[in-house]
Amino acid sequence: MSLRTPLRPLARILDARQKGENPDAIERENRRLRHEAERDKLRVRAESRLLLVAVCFLAAFCTVGYRMAALATSEPVEPRVASGSGDTILNTRADIIDRHGRVLATNFATNALYAHPHEIIDARAAADGLAEIFPDMDADALHRRFTSEARFIWLRRYISPEQEQQVHDLGEPGLLFGPREMRLYPNGSVASHILGGAGFGQEAVNAAEVVGVAGIEAQFDSDLRDPARDGPLQLSLDLTVQAAVEEVLAGGMALMNARGAAAVLMDADTGEIVALASLPDFDPNARPRPLTEGDQADSPLFNRALQGVYELGSVFKTFTVAQALDEGLVDLSTMVDTTGPLRMAGFAIRDFHSYGPEQSVTDVFVHSSNIGTARLARMIGAERQRAFLDRLGLLEPTGVELVEAGAARPLTPSRWGELSTMTISYGHGVSTSPVHLAAAYATIANGGTRVTPTLLRRDAPVLGERVISEETSARMRELLRAVVTDGTASFGEVEGYSVGGKTGSAELPRPQGGYFEDRNINTFASVFPSDDPEYVLVVTLYEPAETSGPEPRRTAGWTSVPVAAEMIRRVAPLLGLRPEIEQPPVSPLSSSSN
Repeated sequence: MSLRTPLRPLARILDARQKGENPDAIERENRRLRHEAERDKLRVRAESRLLLVAVCFLAAFCTVGYRMAALATSEPVEPRVASGSGDTILNTRADIIDRHGRVLATNFATNALYAHPHEIIDARAAADGLAEIFPDMDADALHRRFTSEARFIWLRRYISPEQEQQVHDLGEPGLLFGPREMRLYPNGSVASHILGGAGFGQEAVNAAEVVGVAGIEAQFDSDLRDPARDGPLQLSLDLTVQAAVEEVLAGGMALMNARGAAAVLMDADTGEIVALASLPDFDPNARPRPLTEGDQADSPLFNRALQGVYELGSVFKTFTVAQALDEGLVDLSTMVDTTGPLRMAGFAIRDFHSYGPEQSVTDVFVHSSNIGTARLARMIGAERQRAFLDRLGLLEPTGVELVEAGAARPLTPSRWGELSTMTISYGHGVSTSPVHLAAAYATIANGGTRVTPTLLRRDAPVLGERVISEETSARMRELLRAVVTDGTASFGEVEGYSVGGKTGSAELPRPQGGYFEDRNINTFASVFPSDDPEYVLVVTLYEPAETSGPEPRRTAGWTSVPVAAEMIRRVAPLLGLRPEIEQPPVSPLSSSSN
């Protein structure tokens, strides 16, 4: 703690009195020295502050000068327009292309239409002219708005170039255009459920933000809007194959009188989805509104291939037989008791056709025996069955890069007991989507390594865990081929291409419980070429009925199989697969010279 310096120092005062001097002079001198020290201190402080301000001004001047020099030497760019709130609107969005670089989604420069009523010269003529250009506008309602106290009116969020020219020809200074960049899907409804669609987010007079609302557009929204992104987003789809799949599927849906349809074409090694279709579909350029009542599955926005989880029937027998073979419980020649009906806990399991009291594993699969498959499942047991289906990816969401994929979770029984084990073995009791099924079939057929389905282009296979051995996979390919040559999928033969597959006809469950007897979900899960599969194709028809005969035929062999065969016939050449041409037999006769 510092002591205050006294104004009248005692020693000097006493000394001054002895000498007869005036002590007040000492006090005045001391006060003067003190004031001078305080003044010097304040001057040094002021000089330091002035120096700091000068340094700040110099730094700001250098920064501004550097920025001006950088702008003077850079390429000119158009500044982004800011909204009224001060936030920058990013109105750029990257293109989406297919695996060969063909455009699936891009941007289109257009304009919005708005009005300044106080600048409109002839409100009646303007209203009548707009009503003629845009038939959904009401001329009287427009006239009332134009003659109101409003200073600004939105008329159209975007207009076509032809409409813009027609509005321009009206000659009204109060009708104005605001630049817009809208999302354009040049292929219309092709791949609509994959692309999803986009709409306007944040908007201002001179700019609007395009945001994804569904599908790939929503899944990669922030990435597509990133100004730092270099290049388009490339998908695994093949646009030509996708269009062919949709065309054949639409024809098959109409021919088989189906309520809906879905198809998934997947690379068996990489898991790349080359085509994915769901019908009915929509045009993402004019995306419809979601249903506000009724069953959402009736909406064209509903992706049956991914969002729809159903009991798919006998296509699940492939997994039961593959597991029994892989765990060494049976071989192809092992005889299985198929005496029916098989009763369990008051539930009776029956076959569609009876082929005798005993069949080999091969016949159980080729003849699609529910009883024989259920007995194999009983040998496997609930715990091992559930673990095997889980390794195939059939008990969890697929992970496909669509926002809708997360909600497509398979439905499994709350209690996985012996009865559930037996019914699940032939496709009843677990509900999955066609995409789940395609990925699982790819795993079974490609040598036994699990694949993860994806909509993004991959340059090389992503090696997954081994689910079954290569030997078991080879046996399953033989069985799948036998189903086409000798079993329930005989209409699946395609000249030049060896096709293997399995049919599944599942009765549609009633909302109040039980099943409809005349409403099916029919599926054909196929692989081709069957000896060394490159692709997996799953075709599902919802409530089909083939009516060329005296009685409607509702099984997959009569409905889904011929549609899949026509699809393979159309797309196999597009995929670069050469047809196998049988060599004519060599004649035993040979010519000889004389």
